[in-house]
Formats: sequence, C-alpha cells, structure tokens
Amino acid sequence: MNKKVGVLLVHGLGAVSDDFAHDTVHELRERIAGRGLNRDEIAWQSVYWNPLLSAKENRLWVDLCADNDLNWAKLRKFFINSFGTLTAYATSKERPDSLYQRIHGVVHESIKELRANLGADRPLLVIAHSLGSVIMSDYIWDRQKGKDEERYGATPFERMETLAGMITLGSNIPMMTVALDEVAAIEFPPASLAEDYRQKAKWLNLYDSDDVLGWPLKPLSPSYAKAVSEDIEVSVGNILTAWNPTNHAAYWTDDSVIKPTLYLLGSLLEGPLRKVPVEEQQSMMGYPD
Repeated sequence: MNKKVGVLLVHGLGAVSDDFAHDTVHELRERIAGRGLNRDEIAWQSVYWNPLLSAKENRLWVDLCADNDLNWAKLRKFFINSFGTLTAYATSKERPDSLYQRIHGVVHESIKELRANLGADRPLLVIAHSLGSVIMSDYIWDRQKGKDEERYGATPFERMETLAGMITLGSNIPMMTVALDEVAAIEFPPASLAEDYRQKAKWLNLYDSDDVLGWPLKPLSPSYAKAVSEDIEVSVGNILTAWNPTNHAAYWTDDSVIKPTLYLLGSLLEGPLRKVPVEEQQSMMGYPD
C-alpha cells in the first residue's frame, strides 16, 4: 500500500529501551482508525541513539556509588544521565567522531529507512522528546544550511524539505542556547514545502510546568516565535510522578500529548485537498479524541 505520511519518533534523556515508541504508535494507530482514516498509509520509524552513551553513563554511576552511601539515588542517577548527556552532546560538535556526529549518523540511517518505507519524498512529521528535540533541531538546521550533503543525502526528504510537522515534548532547546550570541530557530515550515501542506504545517511544543527540563520555545527569540505554532502547557504523569522531575519521561503516552498529535497527523494524512477550517485555528488542546 502507498504511504502518504512518514512519522519519525526520537527519544530523549534517561534510560530508554529500543521499543520506546511502541505504545505511542499503537495508540495513534488505533485513534487514527477511529477517525475513519487509513492507518496503514502512515510509515513509522523510531530513532534509537541511546546505546551510544548509556554504557558510559552506567559506568560513571557505578563508580560514584561504589564506596558512597548516597541519598536520593534515583534522582541523582536521573541528573547524571540528563546533564551528562547534554554536556557530551554539545562538546566538540565538528569532530567526525563526536557524539553529535555519531547521533546524527543514527538519525540519518533512520530517515533513510523511513524514506524507503514511504517509497517517495512524502510529508514528514517529527515527534521528538527532550534532548531528541535538540538533536532534531540541530539536524534540520544542518541540512537546511547544506552541511555535509554528501554524507547525509541529497533527496528532498533527507534534506528536510518535506518537513510538515514538528511536535516537541519536554524540550531542552532553551538550555542549549545560553552561550549563543544569536538564538535562531530552524526554518519552519521550510520554503520548499508544497503550499497545500504549508497551510497545515504546525510546530507544537508541549511542556509540563513541573518538568524542570521542559520549556516553552516561543519566548526564545523572534524566529522561534514565528516558527513555533504553539507552546502548549500540559500535565503529564500519574499521582507519583506528575509533581516532580521524573515526569520528564511521562510525555509519550499521556492523553494530553496524544490528542494534539492525533489532530496534526490526521490533518496531514487527509492530504492537501482538505483546507483547515477557520474554526480549527484554535488551541490544539481543544480537540476531541
């Protein structure tokens, strides 16, 4: 069957398994079908970069705890994983063997696989959590600036020219901008995107006010205010996690995330013939299942 839309799911900080996207994809497929749309017209691909760093983080944790009785063990491990990864990713970006370049290599392999499943340069929706949003912002920026085209491909899909949707969850992007003289967003939607899809294209940034690693993006700069369609405050997690930093890992299957994701994905899947009615130009949080 011909695929109409590609969805790329990118994990973020913390201990993550290779099936991190399974429940999210299952829930979206079920709800897409419930809307009367063909869920088999969507191609899905996850980006699993965690193995590049997880072993080193675990060794550090074991070494630090070997002869020390540390309080708040889970929280300490959470911060080691989070800030250690952020620091490692931002270091020596231009080196060919840097974590930055190796992660981007994993992203590209996933994008190639997704394009192969699509069979053509179809509209792309990126769903990226936490550091994954930073990774994808950097990756898209580099492609839009024409960096390393020989390494990262020359098709419109690989160049991010068909990027029609961005959903960022608990984004760390603001934490990576402190040292920058100018804070500039990626071009979204890209100028190369077909006009019919440009009318539907949205960048939705979802964050929980109790999540110390997730932030709104529109206040960062005029270019972010223009590129990001909405900063949407959500409440994710359960009674044990919703009020503390561990809720950072709770975005993927929370209903407050699934609903706007479903709307945007459904809009893209319906194709360029359907114009988005004026009455739908409201907060994504207002949409039913």
